[in-house]
Amino acid sequence: MHPPDAAHMARAVELAALGRGRTSPNPVVGCVVLDASGQVAGEGFHAKAGGPHAEIAALAAAGPRARGGTAYVTLEPCAHTGRTGPCAGALIEAGLARVVYAVPDPNPRAAGGAARLRSHGLAVESGLLAEAAEAVNREWLTFARLGRPHVTWKYAATLDGRSAAADGTSQWITSPEARADVHRLRAASDAVVAGIGTVLADDPRLTARPATPLDGTPPLRVVVDSSAKTPPAARVLDGEAPTLLAVARDADTAALPGGTDLVRLPRAEGGLDLPALLHELARREIVTVFLEGGATLAGSFLRQGLIDRVVAYLAPAFLGAGAAALGEAGVATIAEAHRWSFTDCTPLGPDLRITAEPAAHRPATPHHPKER
Repeated sequence: MHPPDAAHMARAVELAALGRGRTSPNPVVGCVVLDASGQVAGEGFHAKAGGPHAEIAALAAAGPRARGGTAYVTLEPCAHTGRTGPCAGALIEAGLARVVYAVPDPNPRAAGGAARLRSHGLAVESGLLAEAAEAVNREWLTFARLGRPHVTWKYAATLDGRSAAADGTSQWITSPEARADVHRLRAASDAVVAGIGTVLADDPRLTARPATPLDGTPPLRVVVDSSAKTPPAARVLDGEAPTLLAVARDADTAALPGGTDLVRLPRAEGGLDLPALLHELARREIVTVFLEGGATLAGSFLRQGLIDRVVAYLAPAFLGAGAAALGEAGVATIAEAHRWSFTDCTPLGPDLRITAEPAAHRPATPHHPKER
């Protein structure tokens, strides 16, 4: 690697981040193109699915200056034709001499770009700032590697871990600033998931308000409702945003309004087969899931290793009694505790937002995802 390489890849990672929340079901990717003298000639990022990939945008900005130069890309350039042409071919045609990428493409239908570049005489190097490039694209990489969406569990609680008072009241534990942040995260997600208990208790809308989704598409509202108890007048069925009800295969759905979007899933201990639900969402090209309410559903997700990130909003208050934020999660002794690592801690008004991820990431299961 050359000394300036890290700085150019760091810039590519910054560019990739500009596409977050806009590209599903595609990855976020950034690219920087240098001319033959080592000067920046063009930059680009993938802005939306179906639009130009990062490499194409950067090459367009560079024009003829790309010939003999170097491209820095956060993800291995694709080698297939999807809604757009292969980026590896575009880099070859532009006359690049060298390509540096951070993370191999895990999609076997899109991978192979590095080999194609090498076969045409380009120098190819990989792995530079791979950790940073993984972090900015973590949601899509989870989707591509595991064949399921990346799941963020959000909860709000008091300092003693209560999500509601003894009488069941829970509005509002946290501040307007924290609630606005929740809506921002909803708007950046492909789907918002809640259990039937939350729907019956709170009648939530599960929409992003007043934030407008970055890609213009409201998140899919998903209710995990094994026995099809969602009331016809529930606000999740108000048509404000698309809604999917996940019910058991043997559930009686006669009381639901006609035209309700349903997916029938196998029953499992405590409810529905959650891996089957996530695979169904992946089939619908849902890359990111925002899991909200309630404690029992969150416990089931955590127990099965299906949560990739936790965003907790902690209010400086104590209740001493009332519902806990998390239900039974398969832990009988301290040695079985789910161990996580803090990744962020940010004050929001009087509250604190804490973000955490699993301390040890689970090995990826091979899967063939949708093509870019």
